[in-house]
Amino acid sequence: MLNKLVRQVRPPKRGEDGDADTKGYPVVDPYFWKPKVGLNFGDYLASAIVQRMLAAKELLVNEPVSRHRRLFSVGSVLHFAQTGDAIWGTGRNGKMGVDRHRFETLDIRAVRGPLTRRFLGELGHAVPDIYGDPALLIPKLFPNRFRRRSGEQAVGIVPNLHDTGLIVGDNIIDPTWRWDAVISAICACDFIVSSSLHGLVIADAFGIPCAHLRLSDTEPDFKYIDYCEGAGRSQFWSSTSVAEALDRGPLPPIAHDAEALMAAFPYDLWDA
Repeated sequence: MLNKLVRQVRPPKRGEDGDADTKGYPVVDPYFWKPKVGLNFGDYLASAIVQRMLAAKELLVNEPVSRHRRLFSVGSVLHFAQTGDAIWGTGRNGKMGVDRHRFETLDIRAVRGPLTRRFLGELGHAVPDIYGDPALLIPKLFPNRFRRRSGEQAVGIVPNLHDTGLIVGDNIIDPTWRWDAVISAICACDFIVSSSLHGLVIADAFGIPCAHLRLSDTEPDFKYIDYCEGAGRSQFWSSTSVAEALDRGPLPPIAHDAEALMAAFPYDLWDA
């Protein structure tokens, strides 16, 4: 009898990320893209942010729910979505053609910006005009863990994952560091020059002046413009060197409604 009881209450198997294996019971799975080696801090923010949003309601990521769902949030990962997935702040990757988006219906709560909204609208999806990259919420979700520390470092350079070998220096902030280490390093800078989208997003979130650096043609402008327009930035431009970025100065500040994005979080997926 005791052995039978132990089997009944034993927790489900756990996947490589520590989340409950859906073979044990259905859960909501927060999606984030993983490179073949290591992690990219901008993509991993999806996990950290969803966990923190749930903690505000005393919920866990692996709460049992009535049916398995996937939640897409941070990242240019729309092309990985499948029919029935939920979307909260996700953006389209401008490198991916229409044929890579094979979903029929989506549960859309918010998107990164108006370019993604327009793209989904052209595919026949109803999309609310609630915009923003969820990484903009980091200061609200972690008010005591991360704070802007001006004066520690004049300039920080955040390369895109694909650009990490194209620039060197003591002020490089490596996007493969732990997510919290990257945020802390950005918060110590007075000016951020970044080819990483989330280098710009985190700088904007903490009110740190920033400029976009184009080191290669790997990433089209689509996601940067989509983010900037969704965050209420009046203009966007790129520089091809750190010297040019410093000479031109920072992009205009954003004017984003964080409360609307937070209010759109799909708590109802966790129906426990």
